[in-house]
Amino acid sequence: MRIGSFSRISAAGLCAMTALSAYAQALPSGCDSVGNGAGTVSSEGAPAPVFPPIQLEIRTPLAPTLFAGGGRSFLLYELHLHNFSDQALPLRGIEVINADNGAVLDLVKEPQLKERVRLAGGDDDGGVPRLAAGQGAVAFLCLAFDTAAVPQALRHRVLLDNAFADSASIGTRANKMHVLGPPLAGANWSADNGFSIQSHHRIGVFVAGGLAYNARRYAIDWKKYQAGATFGGDARDVHAHFAYGQDVLAVADGRIVAARNDMPDNIPRTKDGFTPAVAITMDNIAGNFVVLDLGDGQFAQYAHLQPGSVRVKAGDRVRRGQLIAHVGNSGDARVPHLHFQVANAPDFLASEGLPYLIDHFKLKTAEGAWQTRKREFPLDASVVDFGADAKGPTK
Repeated sequence: MRIGSFSRISAAGLCAMTALSAYAQALPSGCDSVGNGAGTVSSEGAPAPVFPPIQLEIRTPLAPTLFAGGGRSFLLYELHLHNFSDQALPLRGIEVINADNGAVLDLVKEPQLKERVRLAGGDDDGGVPRLAAGQGAVAFLCLAFDTAAVPQALRHRVLLDNAFADSASIGTRANKMHVLGPPLAGANWSADNGFSIQSHHRIGVFVAGGLAYNARRYAIDWKKYQAGATFGGDARDVHAHFAYGQDVLAVADGRIVAARNDMPDNIPRTKDGFTPAVAITMDNIAGNFVVLDLGDGQFAQYAHLQPGSVRVKAGDRVRRGQLIAHVGNSGDARVPHLHFQVANAPDFLASEGLPYLIDHFKLKTAEGAWQTRKREFPLDASVVDFGADAKGPTK
């Protein structure tokens, strides 16, 4: 999208499991390795605090929750910055600090800020981000830990010209995390548009109902490729696309809270362009969809489903592994794929995206071998095998 039965896993158990992993994938773009979390960057020589303090608000709308992926543990979140002063504030760096002992875990330096900070209204000169008086920005942060030494809380220091601004502390285990079954069956599913900084999902902060959300923070577009293409034959025929019509499965036992089944498929995008079958609105951006209540205020959301294929309606109860629809190309979809995300409300945009783990799957390594992964979140560009029969809980 461009614009039940579950298990819980403790953060300590998650980190211990990740630390023992024999295979670690390459880090997604925009993520920094923090190693063992001991803090290797010194903040000595930082300018002394001033009075009155720098009038820069530093706010985190949703505190992160530690999750496992690709052989590491990750924290993924944003800092919303707002310059309440009457002077411009050039951003020179962002320190991520262990709130318990003051150790600096990571330093996002000037060259990285251009990629990881988005200014409201844009940046005219293309240089280091510079917050004009009254201007806001969002900094997208991602920390990767190799061991279990992950602090319980973080704080942040935004470095300016001969000054700095400190944030309040945020926790690192904000939400319960669901362990889900796969949303699809079969092999060679590619996790597109994951939480790489290059993904429109990762930077997809969107104002809905007067509030800024990032519902797509952990969204994945599941596609199928052969020889680098998503189709074989006529690119404009949805049936020529390898993902089209594939089974979509319930990821947990639970109750359906919303569903839609009447949106037409789009003609897939080609080099000649793309025009949706119907004009995209806030009401139909997900196309045909299903929203499954996972409990604990969390909802699994499936988008862009095949018209007429949705087998459930609001109020139905489903079992993990149950067939609920087929992959389509409806709503704001350029090519057939399944857009899947978990969020803290049923709305696809007016909600905050939450992490989750998939119970088990096979990951295709860089050498072309298949490796079994358990209780992980698939990283961006992962190629996975959910199994010929992904139905039913594992023992």
